[in-house]
Amino acid sequence: MDWKLFFTAFTMLFLAELGDKTQLAVFTLSTQSSSVLPVFLGASTALVVVTFIGVFLGRFVSAYVPTSILHTAAGILFVVMGILILKSAIPGLSKYLRW
Repeated sequence: MDWKLFFTAFTMLFLAELGDKTQLAVFTLSTQSSSVLPVFLGASTALVVVTFIGVFLGRFVSAYVPTSILHTAAGILFVVMGILILKSAIPGLSKYLRW
């Protein structure tokens, strides 16, 4: 097993999810229940399934699309999503962004 890759994936996912809306949703669910085990198991299973889909979809797509194109597309999507979030979050910004 490639331990460097394992710890890189763990660290990236851990830092990305820390304080994320997923963690806040789990926090909220656990405050509404006297038993935290079902919340833990449900959230853990969901994260495993989503990660499984991401890994295998990434493997499938990378077999047909060059990595450089994937990186460029991901960067463009990231910027576009950021602009859309800013547009909806900042009042009055939509008059400057007409799309």
